[in-house]
Amino acid sequence: MPDSTRRRRFPVARLARLAMFGVLVLAVWRFVSWPARPVNVRFEADSPHKVARVIDGDTLELANGDRVRLIGVDTPEYINGRPEPFAVEATAFTRRLVAGKTVRLQFDKERLDKYRRILAFVYIDDILLNEELVTAGLARVLTQYGYSSRMKKRLLKAQAEAQRREVNLWKSGG
Repeated sequence: MPDSTRRRRFPVARLARLAMFGVLVLAVWRFVSWPARPVNVRFEADSPHKVARVIDGDTLELANGDRVRLIGVDTPEYINGRPEPFAVEATAFTRRLVAGKTVRLQFDKERLDKYRRILAFVYIDDILLNEELVTAGLARVLTQYGYSSRMKKRLLKAQAEAQRREVNLWKSGG
């Protein structure tokens, strides 16, 4: 190959690599510097909040746009638009209890999860939504997270009762 051909190819390949490197640096900078969505809720105990909609069994959206994830429970999810068993029932149960209503949020040590959802125990009057979902057999208790041991015991007691009664998730041994 003549030298002139080699010289033309080398700068084009080098230019392409530099462009790719620049795009990568820009993407990393954008990801790191992207401002986190601010949370509107003031973390005051028992402050009232209006529920705008129920996203799924264990996630709510408040009227101010903040999302709330129930502490200590996990309901079946919708994966790629398809519901896992009892996802529809868990969402309907939560919707029936809180949609359009005013709830009280009780917070624990951790206030936000990695998705910037507010972590809370949700009360409708004197009813603890987190516990009601477990009692109905529509949620499993999550104990691996750092929240109140008193609440963990309360939720585990509700789960044991749902398992004993073999309701919903716990039918035929769960």
